[in-house]
Amino acid sequence: MARVVVDVSLKPEILDPQGRAVQGALGRLGLTGVTSVRQGKQFVIEIDGVLDEQKLHELAGNLLSNPVIENYTLRIEA
Repeated sequence: MARVVVDVSLKPEILDPQGRAVQGALGRLGLTGVTSVRQGKQFVIEIDGVLDEQKLHELAGNLLSNPVIENYTLRIEA
């Protein structure tokens, strides 16, 4: 069984209001020196069968992320 991990994050040029809200909260909670926070999401997919890496990238780029505003990274863990 293989595990596929897809991390999705906003492109650097896209504003991240949720990250900004977390950054502000961290300061109010006493964590000083935080210069930036970016939020994202992670998908963990377990596959029992043949891996089609090209198909996985297609799905990650078109289904799991919005290619207009997000980037993704994909890694396969054996």
